[in-house]
Amino acid sequence: MKKTDKHSGKAASAADGEQVLRRRAEEMVRDKETLSPAALQTLSPEAMRQALHELRVYQIELELQNEELRRVQLELDAERARYFDLYDLAPVGYCTLSEQGLILETNFTAATLLGVARSELVKRPINHFIIKSDQDIYYLCRKRLLESGQAQSCELRMARKNGTPFWAHLAATAVPGADGAPAVRLVLADVTDHTLLELAMQESEKRFRTLIEGTSEPIAVHCDEKIIYVNPAAVKLFGARTAQELLAQPIRDLVHPDFHDAVLARAKIMTRHGGSTPMVEERFLKLDGTSLDVEVQNTAIVYDGKPAIQVAMHDITERKRLGQALQEKNVELVSARQVAEKANLAKSEFLSSMSHELRSPLNAILGFAQLLESGTPGPTAVQKGRIEQILQAGWYLLELINEILDLALIESGKLSLSMEPMSLPDVLLDCQTMIEAQAQKKGIRLTFAQFDRPVFVDADRTRVKQVLINLLSNAIKYNRTGGTVEVTCNASAGRRLRISVQDTGEGLSPEKLAQLFQSFNRLGQETSAEPGTGIGLVMSKRLVELMGGEIGTQSTVGKGSAFWIELNLAAAPELATGAALLMALAPAQAAPAPAPADAPRAVLYVEDNRANLELVEQLIARRPDLRMLSAEDAMRGIALARSHQPTLILMDINLPGISGFQALQMLRDDPLTAHIPVLALSANAMQRDIEQGLAAGFWRYLTKPIKVGEFMESLDWALALAPASAQGHGESSS
Repeated sequence: MKKTDKHSGKAASAADGEQVLRRRAEEMVRDKETLSPAALQTLSPEAMRQALHELRVYQIELELQNEELRRVQLELDAERARYFDLYDLAPVGYCTLSEQGLILETNFTAATLLGVARSELVKRPINHFIIKSDQDIYYLCRKRLLESGQAQSCELRMARKNGTPFWAHLAATAVPGADGAPAVRLVLADVTDHTLLELAMQESEKRFRTLIEGTSEPIAVHCDEKIIYVNPAAVKLFGARTAQELLAQPIRDLVHPDFHDAVLARAKIMTRHGGSTPMVEERFLKLDGTSLDVEVQNTAIVYDGKPAIQVAMHDITERKRLGQALQEKNVELVSARQVAEKANLAKSEFLSSMSHELRSPLNAILGFAQLLESGTPGPTAVQKGRIEQILQAGWYLLELINEILDLALIESGKLSLSMEPMSLPDVLLDCQTMIEAQAQKKGIRLTFAQFDRPVFVDADRTRVKQVLINLLSNAIKYNRTGGTVEVTCNASAGRRLRISVQDTGEGLSPEKLAQLFQSFNRLGQETSAEPGTGIGLVMSKRLVELMGGEIGTQSTVGKGSAFWIELNLAAAPELATGAALLMALAPAQAAPAPAPADAPRAVLYVEDNRANLELVEQLIARRPDLRMLSAEDAMRGIALARSHQPTLILMDINLPGISGFQALQMLRDDPLTAHIPVLALSANAMQRDIEQGLAAGFWRYLTKPIKVGEFMESLDWALALAPASAQGHGESSS
């Protein structure tokens, strides 16, 4: 069989031309040989010249023919070289097979691909190099080729001589053999990398489909503005029974009209340029027309060989509904908070007003009772007992008012604390001094923890004393006669210190323990002889928690109760330096004695309540070095201050006409009265009232009901400092 038809044709043409030239040359030789020398002599000169001319022509013709033969030979050599390049060194393997599948001829590439020498392949069956499990693929391909005569191809696994497998692509064409029998021309190509990549992609796609099909997030794919794929979650999202109901649906039919333009414009851009979008909110439609709020992310992909858009969706309809409901609820809450703030403000104003209204009559009750108690001549034994009852009831009523106001401040979140490292031994010593008289009166023995080193807690000193006094007072009130109260201190977890107050009273049942820390709940002690409001423990709990601590109790019926508080430990505060250190270390000084004077000094009291005026007037009357001026409104008081130049002014806050604050400002603005110290004496006793008064410039803020001792002490201080009081300092006394 010839290598190629073209090559065979050129070789035949060259052979035919060579034979023709050879015959012509032989004929010429025979013709010339017939001319004998004798015949040549008989030729005329003209005939001789003609014979020579023909010989030369024949010679030139032979030379040209030889040149043509050389040219044809060169072309034949070039054809053979091209044949070698195109066939033997082709990038794919070529094999010629017999009808039975025997290898008749092969190129170097096929031999290299199979790992066998070219000479060893001839007469060997091609199926010896095909993996057994794939041989049926080859037989079926060859059968279709021989039956139809049309070219066939397939991919199967083959093995080299050394057993190394590889994927091969076979392209088979039927050709006639050299002997006229059918033959097969086979083209082999190693497609291992491509096939493995394709298999990996198929496996990846299979896993991807499995993942997409199983995910709970709806996913759809659209191409040319039509749905071409939906996973089960998307089928459920759009309210379809099967995926077929959604496939081929125009994407615009599933998008709310408000979003048509945006969705379609984005699809065109992404189809052209690829990429993906961030998550955006859109509105879709179910098949029944119900709208859906969704978050979508679009990604440009290739699906079945075509550019498409994958849409990952997340249904946020319920979230949007809840968000709307939450927004509406927030509006309601804001409105409710505003109403609550107004109510709280009204409550605060009411409490402040009630405090003032209750303290004013209490000032007269307690003030005159104190006057009676300390008057000359002194009261009889019976009178003294009655006065003590009045004072005891009055001070208890004042304590109740203060507790209610404190609780209201705590509940409104307006109570301010002064947190600092506080010496616990010092506070316990103060509490012991304050509570000892009450314990002795009931025959209760007190035992307080002893400290061998300084201990500091982070707390408000005043409020810690308030809490401990409340716990100690309860432990004494509800103890048995001759019982004990023990105060212990122990380290607790988390750098805390536990202060425990243990009594030997009746104890509390589990039912009563569950009701502790409830406002106005005295746990069945309402009918007992011991006074109480039921808010002390509630307030103590709130105060301890505001200081970052904790309060609790353990109790055993018949054995007593232990109430404890835990506070955060603190490092010792740094010592002051310089002048501040000297002042801190200096011993407390007694109030300066009043300066001697020939004539009594004037004290002006501006007060609209006659009882309060009379009370202070009687207190001033006990001082021969003082005389009192009085005015029932601020304008009269200012006029008296200008005309009489008093040493000291006592000023009520709630006055008819203008308030005590306005009167103070007018006194400060007038050069004639600017130097006179002004003390506030008011029933407005809430902390913010005191702070406001001191900030306004009152030298001291005294609250009603007055305690005679404290009042007279403040009076002495003011009188002693009066000459230098233009730069006076403010402090409060309640």
